[in-house]
Amino acid sequence: MKDNHFNTKLTLNCRGKIINLSSPVVMGIINLTPDSFYDGGKYKSNWEVIKQAEKLFYEGATILDLGAASTRPGSSLISPEEEQKRLFPAMEKILEKFPSAIISVDTYNSSTAGLAIENGAHIINDISAGSFDHNMFKTIAQQNVPYIMMHIKGTPENMQKNPVYDDLVEEIMNYFSERINKLKNLGVNDIIIDPGFGFGKTLEHNYELLNKLDYFKIFELPILAGLSRKSMINKVLEVSPENALNGTTVLNTIALTKGADILRVHDAKQASEAIKLIKKYSEVQ
Repeated sequence: MKDNHFNTKLTLNCRGKIINLSSPVVMGIINLTPDSFYDGGKYKSNWEVIKQAEKLFYEGATILDLGAASTRPGSSLISPEEEQKRLFPAMEKILEKFPSAIISVDTYNSSTAGLAIENGAHIINDISAGSFDHNMFKTIAQQNVPYIMMHIKGTPENMQKNPVYDDLVEEIMNYFSERINKLKNLGVNDIIIDPGFGFGKTLEHNYELLNKLDYFKIFELPILAGLSRKSMINKVLEVSPENALNGTTVLNTIALTKGADILRVHDAKQASEAIKLIKKYSEVQ
């Protein structure tokens, strides 16, 4: 159920591999960190990483998003060197096993982004939209890959310490508008926007953002929704992240009705099923 008043860009050129977004796609998360909020420390060996990648692909993921620096609330930023030590061995093994895989790297460091692309990554997913590393936009323009820019207020270390907005949606709109213009002036065309659920937002902010997700279609760019097992589910249902799969599916379904093009999830099967059911539901209206 997409808003036909806006001509959202429906393809991403991932270094010659084309992703068609005429129907939403699933981005499967693989955290290579010891301390991520849900699955930190779960994939300790390359074999475990490969098995999880295989599972995500089998269950319907189009993209794998590899993160080697935790951005959970309260976490500190880490050095590019530490991040790369975790990232590159796993990425190499995944590409060796799945040469046709489309790999996104979740990083706010431009040096990691540049090296990741040189070593086979196709997409850069930056929680800071270039604000943590001012060389990021230049790197993306030079490498000519799709770029996911997320809204964050503050840093992971302080973002949940009483975030305040005069007008939530207007502030995020202005944030994206400024950065999209900068990227387009550098020649970057494949841009995805992520409103940043849980990144410098209260519980009420998160649900307002979900309710108004379709407002961001005005940019005519693909929208990524990252809701998987987050505290906006856990706090309402009074469950742990481990027990938040059903809640995740409910919110992903809402996001799809509001125009989400990419669902970033820990669980590809349930997200893929939500996409199929919403597609069928939309066809008969």
